[in-house]
Amino acid sequence: MRLPRLASAATVSALAALLAPAAAHAATAPPAHTASLQRHGPGDTITLPVRDALAALTVDDENRTGYSRDKFKHWTDADKDGCNTRAEVLLDEAVAKPGVGPRCTLTGGSWYSPYDDQYFDNASKLDVDHLVPLAEAWDSGASAWTPKERELYANDLDDERALIAVSAASNRSKADQDPSTWLPPYAGYWCTYVTNWVADKTRYRLSIDPAEQTALAERLAACPDQPITVTLAR
Repeated sequence: MRLPRLASAATVSALAALLAPAAAHAATAPPAHTASLQRHGPGDTITLPVRDALAALTVDDENRTGYSRDKFKHWTDADKDGCNTRAEVLLDEAVAKPGVGPRCTLTGGSWYSPYDDQYFDNASKLDVDHLVPLAEAWDSGASAWTPKERELYANDLDDERALIAVSAASNRSKADQDPSTWLPPYAGYWCTYVTNWVADKTRYRLSIDPAEQTALAERLAACPDQPITVTLAR
């Protein structure tokens, strides 16, 4: 039987030299989904599986230096119809529509709080939650935004995942925590919650910290890898 000849040392060296640039490029090139996301800009709409969206987010340590809620102006009345952002969310999400009085006073109506699987018939028992809390947004990149950009984030009515009417008790339990330390009391909502969290962070190109990345990956592993559609705000 004929045995193959062994390559000479010179040949091995030549092959190594040829392959080195390709290997270096492969080691430094971003994953395909990350590169694809980087090609898009504000106003572009993208659709990708939620686990790919998670993998495309920048991982970085958080920094809360200089944070204040006052740096995110809310609640505003962008369309000047007399109802501020909080009232607009309550009107949009009402199971039974409330009456609207002077200065957008809401009477009657009912709401479902998915965080704790409860119904409420009094708007005063509800908070409108920033899905990704203002402090978390600051930690994750919003500290570098302009005041107007932070105002738009705090009053985002263009993506229904950004703001959500929930029980005051569940919202105050959450405070400014991310999914590594807090999930809604109702476990049946966990998959929706973490999927929407990734969508919101994608929309604003916010980073995630290592503990947050781990918690999201672990939770999403038990959820459908459903596609998310996001219109980029940044």
